[in-house]
Amino acid sequence: MQISDDSINNVASIKNLKGFDANHPPEPKLIDTCVHCGFCLSTCPSYRVIGKEMDSPRGRIYLMDAINEGEIALNTATVEHFDSCLGCLACVSTCPSGVQYDKLISSTRHQIERNYPRSLPDKLFRQLIFTLFPNPDLLRILLIPLFFYQKLGVSKLIQSTGILKNISPRLAAMESILPKITLKTFQDNLPDIIPAKGKKRYRVGVIVGCVQRLFFSPVNEATVRVLTANGCEVVIPKSQGCCAALPEHQGQTEQAKALARQMIDSFADTDVDFIIINAAGCGHTLKEYGHILEDDPAYKEKAQEFAAKVKDAQEFLANIGLTAKLSPLSHQPLTLVYQDACHLLHGQKISLQPRQLLRQIPGVTLREPLDAALCCGSAGVYNMLQPEVAEELGQQKVQNLLNTGADLIASANPGCTLQITKHLQLQGKNISVIHPMELLDYSIQGLKLRL
Repeated sequence: MQISDDSINNVASIKNLKGFDANHPPEPKLIDTCVHCGFCLSTCPSYRVIGKEMDSPRGRIYLMDAINEGEIALNTATVEHFDSCLGCLACVSTCPSGVQYDKLISSTRHQIERNYPRSLPDKLFRQLIFTLFPNPDLLRILLIPLFFYQKLGVSKLIQSTGILKNISPRLAAMESILPKITLKTFQDNLPDIIPAKGKKRYRVGVIVGCVQRLFFSPVNEATVRVLTANGCEVVIPKSQGCCAALPEHQGQTEQAKALARQMIDSFADTDVDFIIINAAGCGHTLKEYGHILEDDPAYKEKAQEFAAKVKDAQEFLANIGLTAKLSPLSHQPLTLVYQDACHLLHGQKISLQPRQLLRQIPGVTLREPLDAALCCGSAGVYNMLQPEVAEELGQQKVQNLLNTGADLIASANPGCTLQITKHLQLQGKNISVIHPMELLDYSIQGLKLRL
């Protein structure tokens, strides 16, 4: 790999700023496993859109190494290349050398938030995100004015004029993925314990999420019905909060640790066999609790035990086997395309299980999209922080899904669902995006889809 002199001069332009501190910098041993072969380039979404070496995994690893060695600084020129990473982990799946890029980019982002002074607008926008989204109670309050914002047609007016995009592309990106808010959004109807139907096979906890519990509550309700229909007693602790995915992925160390501790404590006395999550990004973080709290002597062991119990809903059901009878979803044969969420496919290595479950529904045919492993551009809050790159990726993803000719799209992550729905609407396509748990629920109940 060759790095131009201009690139080196750009990233080394301000050497008086801090580098990494001694608290878990990117580990040199992990950096040294990269042989700069370039296999990651074709699968890296940011490199494919931006086209610069430093916006690829191996380019960022080069920067990490140079900062570790004190050759260049942690400054605006370097941080922008780390910020351009979606954290989709496609490079981890592709790398023939087994480079643990996920650990490298994670430690780098925590370093950035401690040691790099962001601009005031960037800092304020990020603070807005980290204050609102991991706090479902606060977010529910904000939904009241947003409900009237949509109901009175102000949102359509704002979008048609494009005024918000001129003021702030980031705020415009946030507004553009806002789902429809209904009175059901404000409800929280799931009880603490829901008994299994028929013979009890397992006692499982269910995590309801933040965005998921507010904007996608039908997915949670469907997940509970599917679990109970297949012999699971379901426990939903009311003390649970955010899973910590958002702050952890963006380097907010202390917030992520605090939320992880709260989640562990909420399930401490539930005596569940497994802890079930139906959102891909959340599931990946929940399984990383042992890493997040590795320096906390009071929670290290608890975190490892908790993470060992976490299962994605589709992973769990495929493992234990469905016992409930499944019925056709339509009077006609139904063609589905399953959208692989990055943190399910690359982060948790779950790909076959969702497809195995969906194929068990009578009358369903699955089609595979071109470039199925390419990120849709959502990537947590990436589509709000880096809207231009996210826009291009969203367009590509939706076009690939549409090219399958499927009747509907199955998506197992709320961020992906919002991103794909937005770009379907921009292309004038009226195709539903439905969580696999909802499809299984419809099938178990014998309900027919309205396509």
